[in-house]
Amino acid sequence: MDRLTSAKIPASTANPSLYSFAVPSVAYGKSATWFYTTIAIVIALLVLEQSIYRYKKRHLPSDKWTIPLIGKFADSMSPSMESYKKQWNSGALSAVSVFNIFIVMASSNEYARKILNSPSYAEPALVHSGKQILLSENWVFLTGKDHVEYRRGLNALFTRKALGIYVAIQETITRKHLKNWLAEAAKTGAAQPIMMTARAMNMDTSLRVFCGNHLPEHAAREINEKYWAITQALELVNFPLALPGTKVYKAIQARKVALRWLELAAHNSKIAMANGAEPECMLDEWVQSLADPTYKGRKEFSDLEMAMVVFSFLFASQDAMSSGLIYGFQHLADHPEVMAKVKEEQERVRQGDYERPLSLETLAQMPYLQAVVKESMRVQPPVLMVPYKATKAFPITDDYTVPANSMVIPSFYNSLHDSSVYPDPESFTPERWLDPQGPANSNPKNYLVFGSGPHRCIGLEYATMNMTLVLATACAMMNWEHEVTPLSNTVEIIATCFPKDGCRLKLTPRAHS
Repeated sequence: MDRLTSAKIPASTANPSLYSFAVPSVAYGKSATWFYTTIAIVIALLVLEQSIYRYKKRHLPSDKWTIPLIGKFADSMSPSMESYKKQWNSGALSAVSVFNIFIVMASSNEYARKILNSPSYAEPALVHSGKQILLSENWVFLTGKDHVEYRRGLNALFTRKALGIYVAIQETITRKHLKNWLAEAAKTGAAQPIMMTARAMNMDTSLRVFCGNHLPEHAAREINEKYWAITQALELVNFPLALPGTKVYKAIQARKVALRWLELAAHNSKIAMANGAEPECMLDEWVQSLADPTYKGRKEFSDLEMAMVVFSFLFASQDAMSSGLIYGFQHLADHPEVMAKVKEEQERVRQGDYERPLSLETLAQMPYLQAVVKESMRVQPPVLMVPYKATKAFPITDDYTVPANSMVIPSFYNSLHDSSVYPDPESFTPERWLDPQGPANSNPKNYLVFGSGPHRCIGLEYATMNMTLVLATACAMMNWEHEVTPLSNTVEIIATCFPKDGCRLKLTPRAHS
């Protein structure tokens, strides 16, 4: 019995050992199951992502496969003209994907105009974070009848009477900044960087044209300084979440500051106009037009609504107009024969009186300078493209339909460099605009600098006038030469097409006989 008992003891004690060994075996099996299940799900999602991408792009030129999740995000961190040109030249329509946002790029004039003129299929989106930054209720995002009616009311801000008021403000501020440029050049004896100094001048001008003296000086400085964060955040592709430290987050904080001051300006303008003051800025013109008994549009706008309109105008003027102005300086410096003709025209128009204030009538007597401005923006368009969102399936061609909720982006560069319309398109030739019957003037549909359709830039006359006035005043006050740097001819693709901050000009006062 002892032997039987002793024989059973190992048998009974072996059972727990065998049992305890089985536990990790079962656990390992479950872990392996979850591991392989997770891998299978991930693979299935990746296959689904690639399948959806390929289904959406169909026959459009693009990569056969997209990088999982991020797509072309890495490439978009440092966009270049070369990469964009490669994309545009791959086909009239082409496709990319970024953060699973499907994007159709339109490079031909036909398809670019079709997008711009199809409000029932596509609406302006600017960029994926555009509504976060500019606010979704901003008028620029309105469509259809609402947009038409809103825009009709804003047309009063760009009448000839209104532009006549703005000219005096523009010239006063331009002369102040150019004097400061010359003083700094005399102090250092070195070539001056043009990018941020020209942008600061343009922002100062815009704020005073739009808000007059209803904005305190320190407020104008703060908006000027902070608005660059908004420009940087409105890149075509950016990290989409407004997390602290990101560009989008910083832009939202800058917008809050700017709107607070712009609301104050709108409030002060209403008070001034109610007290019988004469209009001295854009806000004043707006308030007065609303009080006109013959005005048939909407009569009431809150301070915030007026502030949002001015805020959107600041975006266009501070970015696109600044870019155009900087390239205007550079093009004249790089083409001294053109600069000489501009100065000859200035002498002829001004008749030796370089202190006499400019007017709309005076600017109209400068056709060559106007051709220079137009050609400068054609050669180097301030805005390369304007992102739209397909609100529903958009049959853009007979054999391709842009999927609903995709981004669809008309680019302007190819239209503005079409050799059949602009012979030798890369050359800077203002004379092409002086012949009314020439191909440039005979094909206005190609000149997409200010867009097309219902969302065409409402301030195009103001922007062109400001560039003409600044360059006319600069030619009267100073000479400048381009000190070429490694960055002189490179482009920074952000919200607009800025030159890299490497363009430097040697400035000297201009002596008049």
